[in-house]
Amino acid sequence: MTTKLGARRWLGEPLVVTALVLAVLAAGFAAWSGWSWYRASSAGPPAAAQLRDQVLQEGEQAVQNFNTLDYRKVAAGLALWEQSSTGALHTEIKLGRAQFTQQIEQTKTITTARILDGALTALNPRAGTASIIVAVQITVTPAGGSPATKQSRLDGTLTRTPSGWKLSALGQVPVGAASPGSGKGSSGG
Repeated sequence: MTTKLGARRWLGEPLVVTALVLAVLAAGFAAWSGWSWYRASSAGPPAAAQLRDQVLQEGEQAVQNFNTLDYRKVAAGLALWEQSSTGALHTEIKLGRAQFTQQIEQTKTITTARILDGALTALNPRAGTASIIVAVQITVTPAGGSPATKQSRLDGTLTRTPSGWKLSALGQVPVGAASPGSGKGSSGG
C-alpha cells in the first residue's frame, strides 16, 4: 500500500509531471529531428542544384567541343560541332561546313581545348535557356610546328533541346570587359 501511495504522491506533484511531459516531448523531438536530418542527408542535392550542375557540365563540354578540331579528322570535328549546337549557330556551321573544311585542311592545324573554369551566369528552366562563361586553355599545333597555348574567356548561350543543352551562341569575352555589377565601363552620371 505504501508503494501505491508513494506513486500517487509522486505523480500528484505538478513539477514532476511537467518534467516528465517535457522529457517525453524532448525525446520525441530529438527522434524526429534525427530522422529528418538522416532523410535530408541521404536524399541528395535538390533538383534545382542538379539541373544547374547538368547545364554547366553540358555547356562546358560544348565549349570544349567547339575549340577542338584536328585537320586530319575535320569531318568528325565538324559533326561534333553540329551535335553541340542548335539554332542560328547550328545553321551557321552547316552552311559554312565546306569553307571550314577547306580552311582547316589548308592550315593543317590541330586545336585542342581544356576547360579551366566555368559558371552559369543565368538559368531559366521554364524558357529552356541559360548563359555560361568559360575560361578555356586552347593549344594550336601547326603541322611541323611548335604548339602555341593561350587562355581565353568565352561566353555562350545554351538552349534546351530534346537531346540536351546545346550552344546557340558563342563568343569571345573582350579583354578588360567589366563583370556584371562591377560598375566599370558603365556610362552613367
